[in-house]
This record gives sequence, structure tokens and C-alpha cells, in this order.
Amino acid sequence: MTDTIDLPGFADPVRDAQACFRAILGAMARPGSLHRLPLGLTPPGPLDSATAAVLLTLLDGEASLAIAAEFGPAAAWIAFHCGIAVAEGAAEFVLAGTLPDLAALDAGSDECPEASTTVILQVPALGSGTGYVLAGPGLERPTGFAAAGLPAEFVALWAANHGLYPRGVDLILCAGDTIAALPRTTRIGEA
Repeated sequence: MTDTIDLPGFADPVRDAQACFRAILGAMARPGSLHRLPLGLTPPGPLDSATAAVLLTLLDGEASLAIAAEFGPAAAWIAFHCGIAVAEGAAEFVLAGTLPDLAALDAGSDECPEASTTVILQVPALGSGTGYVLAGPGLERPTGFAAAGLPAEFVALWAANHGLYPRGVDLILCAGDTIAALPRTTRIGEA
């Protein structure tokens, strides 16, 4: 494994993190909307620039992150630039390239639903691939959404997660330099 720590993070950490945070907030407020992050990051493989930007923005020394095995080559870069130790078990954030078992993640509690896990899922494409229909808070009417790389049973898996409300897992999807979000409040159906 080559040393990846030398690869830079944000060029302007404050400005870039603020821009990325606004994009994440916009994505969470309008589920399924696509937000481009033109931050010019060149993270170590297999991270794409959107995934790296989300990690740099949301993680700090107080956050915990579990990393799927396929992202192991980038673990040192993530730990160095985000100031975190990678968690072995339960974590506030999960970085994955395939949808983890949502039912196995922390869904929070009725008293503290914000303590649930947020999954940062790197997918092959957003805006193309399997089509879905989204409805719920932040959407004036049912809206189309497409993503490549979600499992065939995604609608059923998401329905189980949505049914836990106010508990449940939130999902931030990343592809290339683009993000979208699916908060637990979003209902998802087949297109």
C-alpha cells in the first residue's frame, strides 16, 4: 500500500467545508436532489472527490467512522485529514461502497433519534441507473430519482428503515463530484 497521507485535503479548509456543508444541508432538505461539489479534491483511491469532501466536512475528532473493507487503502488519509480513529464496531458514520445491512446499524432511540448512524455510500452514478419515486418532507410532489449501485431489494429495505421513524438511518450518496441524500423521512417507491 502506498502512503496516501501526503495527498492534500481541502485547499481552503474553512471555505471548502462551508460550501460542502451547504450542499449536504441542501441535499438533506430536498431528498434526491443532486448537488455538485466542485472542490478539486484528488483523494486516494478508491475514494471519489464527493465522498472525500463529505468525510472532510462531517468528521472530526469527536466523530466515529466505520469503513468498509474496500476503502481500507484510504483509511490512513481519512484518519489523518479528519482527525479520527477508525471504529471497529458501531459508529456514527459508516463509509461503504455497497449498502450495508440497515437493520444492523444504530437507528437511535425515540428519545434521541439523532444518535442514529449516517451511511455515506459511494455509488457508481447518480442521475442514472435504477429509477425510484421519492415522496415526503422536502418534496412538494412525488419526485423521480435514479442511482446506480443500489441493491434490487432497496425499496423494501428502505421501507423497513422508514417505518422506524423517528428512528432510522440517513443515507448520503456520493458519485464522482456529486451528492444526494435520502433522509429517513423519505418514502421510496419503484419508478
